[in-house]
Amino acid sequence: MIRKVLIANRGEIARRVLRTCREQGLATVAVYSDGDEQLPHVREADEAVRLGPARAAESYLDTDRILAAARDTGADAIHPGYGFLSENADFVEACQQAGLIFVGPPARAIRLMGDKAEARRRMADSGVPVLPGMDQPQADDASLRDAAGEVGYPLLIKAVAGGGGKGMRIVHDAESFDTELAAARREARGAFGDERMLLERYLPSARHVEVQVFMDRQGQAVHLYERDCSVQRRHQKIIEEAPAPGLSHEQREAMGAAAVRAAEAIGYEGAGTVEFLLAPDGEFFFMEMNTRLQVEHPVTELITGQDLVAWQLRVADGLALPLDQGEIPLEGAAMEVRVYAEDPARGFLPSAGTLTRADWPRAHARVDTGFEQGDTVSDHYDPMVAKIIAHGGDRAGARRQLGRALRQTRLTGIRHNLDFLLRVLESEPFAAAQLDTRLLELHGELLDVPEPEPKLLLAAAALSEQRRRQGPETDPWSSLTGWRPLGERRFTLRLALEDDTHLVSLVTRNDGHWLDIDGEAHAFGHRTTEGLDRIEVADQRLVFTSAPTSTGTVIFVDARPWAVAVDPPLEQLESDDRGDTPFVAPMSGTVVSCHVDAGETVDTGQAVITLEAMKMENTLHAPGPGTVTALPFGEGDSVREGDLLVEFEAEAQ
Repeated sequence: MIRKVLIANRGEIARRVLRTCREQGLATVAVYSDGDEQLPHVREADEAVRLGPARAAESYLDTDRILAAARDTGADAIHPGYGFLSENADFVEACQQAGLIFVGPPARAIRLMGDKAEARRRMADSGVPVLPGMDQPQADDASLRDAAGEVGYPLLIKAVAGGGGKGMRIVHDAESFDTELAAARREARGAFGDERMLLERYLPSARHVEVQVFMDRQGQAVHLYERDCSVQRRHQKIIEEAPAPGLSHEQREAMGAAAVRAAEAIGYEGAGTVEFLLAPDGEFFFMEMNTRLQVEHPVTELITGQDLVAWQLRVADGLALPLDQGEIPLEGAAMEVRVYAEDPARGFLPSAGTLTRADWPRAHARVDTGFEQGDTVSDHYDPMVAKIIAHGGDRAGARRQLGRALRQTRLTGIRHNLDFLLRVLESEPFAAAQLDTRLLELHGELLDVPEPEPKLLLAAAALSEQRRRQGPETDPWSSLTGWRPLGERRFTLRLALEDDTHLVSLVTRNDGHWLDIDGEAHAFGHRTTEGLDRIEVADQRLVFTSAPTSTGTVIFVDARPWAVAVDPPLEQLESDDRGDTPFVAPMSGTVVSCHVDAGETVDTGQAVITLEAMKMENTLHAPGPGTVTALPFGEGDSVREGDLLVEFEAEAQ
């Protein structure tokens, strides 16, 4: 029986596994890199072991160091979480050779399903529907190019050893095939050390629906219903829900049965997820199987009332599944968003930094996070900061609860996607369950970043500052200080928003409440409901929360922070004159490819240099014809946001 579990992971999933282990009375061991020493999972475990430097290859991906940590602490089981070594068959075998229980499937199942070409063939042989494609993993570029014409466009180039959207490219025509194939191979080589590719027919309109399966060593297999994960950016999920909306009873049964058949076909053990593409006509096709616990497992836990980590530990101990298929409940609906350290306004570029404020919602939702206020989000790892999950009696109820929770979340110190998530969550197509993996492409307006009117932000800041000075429970109007003629009362302060400074007053008179900005008066109304402030200025409305800072206040609009300084100095810092240069690093990261040499001339739009950060690539292109005069950084070099990556001389017009 398992007595002590080493969790070979970090952050949110490490804390999630810790929670279940504590509830079951199991001792725990955390591991950490130099970059993670202060994170919550380290201090919450019974023991913690340093693995090595922040670089994952020298810490979380180092099998020998993890096994040594298990041996030195007396752990008898290893839970891999997800990512890192969770789907590494060699690691599973190394655990077994060391006499350790691996909380996950056997190595043979991981190898089989990790090879996307072999997995396609096995599923087809087992009666699980697969998309037309070409699955000869040793095919060279020429063979793949020839096969692409037979498969037909549009098609998907897909890494044989891939997952999580890495090493995947959609190709719409033969002219772009070679470029996309080279990019997919490079990304797969960097992410998995394996550049083999397969081809599949691409469905322009489809939903991403996956089924949670479990199988024990006695051969019993069940499914715990399905999740819809269609809302994605760059092939990575951002909103997941369970059950999948709009499925008939027959579709649900057919998908569940196919997923169980897939698990049985490979002699699976433990938790796994069988992912399908669901076409508009109701047909579904096998996409891949993830041989681990999924990031989005909480939505399944909320609709079934089951602890999936507890199920994993039970199966790893050799025990039978706790429930038969007919005993697994399905109650209500659940929805989850992934909060990423990234900037939607800049193409979702990653954003590392320290969380100067991290207020997670205390009601309406479950929060799984690896970070608290003061923790640093590193650029060495995946940019996910937290998952916020809500449950309701139906889909509409879960969506409302999740929206309330997001508005109560306050994060500063990093750029994040909370306001973007709210826009998607509250959009008409999502509310109507018009789900599609191309949702963001079909509704480009969801990528727009609306900015509140400055007078609304100034009003919110003035109200927040007045409340802070007079007391949080005080009615802002009855407590205004400083009588003026005709019974007027006024609260005045100087506020700076971005580059502009304003004199702002909250005013109460016999004819009502007013906001005065630089001498211009506006009718003003205010109320507070469910912890949110709601103001109206000249028929414009704003819903917000606020938090004090050392220089003023932060106004959170749809969870997006806006800093307003109080009584600031009039002088402003000069802007960096390189701001408009197209070759300034938009994020901290590593140079993975220099596409040209110094002295080379380039054309408009030509790829010049590619950065990688938080497992994402970003390529910078020439803004016009010109000459690359110098490349200060080479492949493998680390750079910081704002570094000049390319010296470029534009061609004279």
